[in-house]
Amino acid sequence: MKKILCTLVLAMVAMIGFSQARIDVRAGMSITNLTKSEMGAKVGYTLGVGIDLPVATSFSVQSGLMFTGKGAKEGDVKYTPCYLDIPILAAYKMPIADDVNFVVNAGPYIGIGLGGKAKIEDFKSDYFGDDGAKRFDLGLQYGIGAEFADHILLNLSGQYGFISPFEDSDVKNLGFFLTVGYRF
Repeated sequence: MKKILCTLVLAMVAMIGFSQARIDVRAGMSITNLTKSEMGAKVGYTLGVGIDLPVATSFSVQSGLMFTGKGAKEGDVKYTPCYLDIPILAAYKMPIADDVNFVVNAGPYIGIGLGGKAKIEDFKSDYFGDDGAKRFDLGLQYGIGAEFADHILLNLSGQYGFISPFEDSDVKNLGFFLTVGYRF
């Protein structure tokens, strides 16, 4: 996993160095749950860095490394995993006012489980332990947002996982994120 992460970081640095890509930092809140379950949503966090690689005047490719708290809760049961999400999004930007762009983006994401806890009543265990959840997630990310003066970012996005984190289960990760950011 360390080799994959290092390769992705080096690829992002190379893209930024040889292109017109711009770096941004983002932070915000997440509201996550598991589909097809009786569990309730859990409020968490999301933060990270991203890149925006312009391909045409109103089209770009966006990616990044986002640390995201996900999970679900119901009564005495609480799942609190942390993932490294790597989206690869196609973004279409439409000017709606002077120095304001409306942005629509969508594409796949890869999630790598970094850690977390599973709590059932008074018993706590590692979420990704030996009999725990799978560390790999893959799904669709989609969103809308606004860019103000080409520096301030406001985004509302969602994720729908395609892979169940548990063996012999149909539940999948589902999340919604509200972030603010600054583009350099």
